[in-house]
Amino acid sequence: MEHWSDEQLLAEARRSEAAFEVLMRRHLPRVHLLAHHLVGRGAANDVVQEVLMSVHRGLRSFRGDAQFSTWLHRVTLNACYKALWARPSLPLDDTPDLVASSDPVHVGEIADLRARLAWAFAQLPADQREAVALRELSSLEYQEIAQVLGVELGTVKSRISRGRQALRKLLIKEGVTP
Repeated sequence: MEHWSDEQLLAEARRSEAAFEVLMRRHLPRVHLLAHHLVGRGAANDVVQEVLMSVHRGLRSFRGDAQFSTWLHRVTLNACYKALWARPSLPLDDTPDLVASSDPVHVGEIADLRARLAWAFAQLPADQREAVALRELSSLEYQEIAQVLGVELGTVKSRISRGRQALRKLLIKEGVTP
């Protein structure tokens, strides 16, 4: 099953928990990364659990009008909104993951950079943050992002462009060279 396409796994996952697990294992790293950057590490695990339950419940009714990954990203965004609505003061990044390093200065620099990036990302308007996250963190194509967000392709391009420009300005203002 590991080598099956998403479509094959999706068809089988409606009958088999094993296929569902393979399908979700394939996509969960990107789901978790997106959730982490939209709601913070502390809430990301809860969002991922919500996504798993929602996808499992909605699997039989998924018509396949869009790609599975497109639908999954929409479910993830909805779960992120739900988490943010429940706790509007949710921190974007609780404590940064640090790479293994024996150099405390290097670890401190990475922590500082991640904190500044998290802060800048949190400053973006929600529509730009979504579009940039789907492109840069989930590596979706522009057309896929348009489907996930339910907007025109030009709108996606504009949001990503404006979001990147805003991030660049915020990071320069904070003394980070993007």
